[in-house]
Amino acid sequence: MNERATLRVNEKGHLEIGGADCVELANRFSTPLYVYDEAHIRNMMRVFKNTIKEEYNGNGQVLYASKAFSCEAVYAIARSEKIGVDVVSGGELYTALKAGFPAEEIYFHGNNKLERELEFALDGKVGTIVVDSYREADILNEMCLTRGIKQNVLVRINPGVEAHTHAYVQTARTDSKFGFSVADGAAKNVCEYVLAKSNLCLKGYHCHIGSQIFEKQSFVIAAEKVLDFSSTIKKELGFEASIINLGGGFGVWYADDDPKLKLNDYNDYLKAVISAVKRKVKENNLKEPYLLIEPGRSIIAEAGITLYTVGAIKNIPGIKKYVAIDGGMFESPRYALYQSKYTVLLANRANEPCTEKVSIAGKCCESGDLIAVDVPLPEAKSGDILAVLTTGAYHYSMASNYNRNFIPAAILVNEGKADYILKPQTYEDLVRNDLIPERLTK
Repeated sequence: MNERATLRVNEKGHLEIGGADCVELANRFSTPLYVYDEAHIRNMMRVFKNTIKEEYNGNGQVLYASKAFSCEAVYAIARSEKIGVDVVSGGELYTALKAGFPAEEIYFHGNNKLERELEFALDGKVGTIVVDSYREADILNEMCLTRGIKQNVLVRINPGVEAHTHAYVQTARTDSKFGFSVADGAAKNVCEYVLAKSNLCLKGYHCHIGSQIFEKQSFVIAAEKVLDFSSTIKKELGFEASIINLGGGFGVWYADDDPKLKLNDYNDYLKAVISAVKRKVKENNLKEPYLLIEPGRSIIAEAGITLYTVGAIKNIPGIKKYVAIDGGMFESPRYALYQSKYTVLLANRANEPCTEKVSIAGKCCESGDLIAVDVPLPEAKSGDILAVLTTGAYHYSMASNYNRNFIPAAILVNEGKADYILKPQTYEDLVRNDLIPERLTK
């Protein structure tokens, strides 16, 4: 079990999270069900915030990366923990503002922000927008001219650091759709372009090298490259960045192939990055920039589990055994997308030894609708409660109503108390926006 979450097996042999029995949660709230551990979320926010305070004199900010999991309750927690957030769409921005999150602490990312999203951000007085194209700089400057305002912006740059992670989540390679390459001069050119815009106020740079990274050196190299770039721009364009956003991407535990990191390990990741920033600042005769980090997945992923009820069981002797659940790729898409590995267990029989390897199949009309493959379990029976661990990030965010299935409800647990943070869907929700043209009613 993860030492930082409040997962344990109780005296009944049931899995427990946040002081709540998972079998009782499944019975009370029904399955499939997303369950989030509030204490874990707060602990992770605090470890990053405290590291900046202790190692960098508080001259920085932790930003919760909304794309990992966006809902009003998470923004309420972030607000109470006094950290910032980043958003990548009008929907995430709307949710944050509706939750009462202060607009000045919001950073708006995205490689192709829509004009209506930029207008919404400006009218909502979002603190900083990260520019990722010449077109965006043009549109944003014109909108600001019309409104008679100046908007703080960062430029997303690509330092060319290739982290050891899945190709789909590497974002700082030269051929990435994100950012402007430092190596070929594109980053310098766009900075010069933005500096010439009358209603854009360039504050600095943003980079993000990828996700699910466990080795520190990639983060250190990226920090060094960004600070070297900042020095170059100061010398050649006379502009010194006051803000550096080094993104995130710290890895989390999904299965036994992954390291089980403790709070101190994440502290060490950030300490190494801060040390590199301080070293490069001195080396390049720069002022210490305001430092931003975006540890989205590592804040929320291990805080979440998903509960299911076991249905049909299909054994193909000598080939494979399928254990089917009442969910599927519609609320847990990462295996279908990335062949991601997970740890699963029977929440109602959590102490029992594993006796076989099975594949967890979803209920969608797709052969590829699998949640996990060749995972060890006790012999499962229909009606068992299955728990999939580390589903807090990129599950609800990527969920859909495929096959017109419901996106599950989500609850937040803390000291045994459980509350909805996302209500259950109904059939009426599925057809709410359907229309039948009049010609089809005749």
